[in-house]
Amino acid sequence: MAGPCLFRVPCGIRGWAIMAKKKHLSESERQLLQEAMQGVTPLHHDKVAPQQQKPDVDALMQRETAAVLQELAQCDGVDQIEAGEGLVFSRGGLPHRTLRDLRRGKFALQAELDLHGLTRDPARQAVVSFIAHCQSQGLRCVRIIHGKGNRSRHKGPVLKQKTSQWLQRRDEVLAFCSARPMDGGTGAIY
Repeated sequence: MAGPCLFRVPCGIRGWAIMAKKKHLSESERQLLQEAMQGVTPLHHDKVAPQQQKPDVDALMQRETAAVLQELAQCDGVDQIEAGEGLVFSRGGLPHRTLRDLRRGKFALQAELDLHGLTRDPARQAVVSFIAHCQSQGLRCVRIIHGKGNRSRHKGPVLKQKTSQWLQRRDEVLAFCSARPMDGGTGAIY
């Protein structure tokens, strides 16, 4: 008598199960099977061949992000953001709901930095120090007031553009968006 015949059956959320069904072969069936199997090399394991490895999506995204951030670092233009435009940034993998709640002001503000009156270099140092302090204190939701750039005349909102660029370069910053009107509107970010 031949061994059991194996077949796959679906088994709910776990995928497939291997089930054995005993089948008795007649002498003519057995002989026909042996003739058909002549020259076949038997496998010496019962493992399934591994699937082809998929590309590492995280590594690809990190390389693309690094390239974009390097491009941003080389770009010194400030004319990309208008005074009334809102800012929105979210790192890949962050749930959409988190950014939505941030935009709606559902997180309690734990600290604040006001950049009014600062020029670009002192403002950058202030942002870097502030983010480092917030991270060391475990603060998760803060507000940075960069202003609307009303006194920048034809240059547009310099600190608004620069703050956006600086924060996107910081891996510890998962997301940011313009504040609600009551918290500074497009002149501040959460």
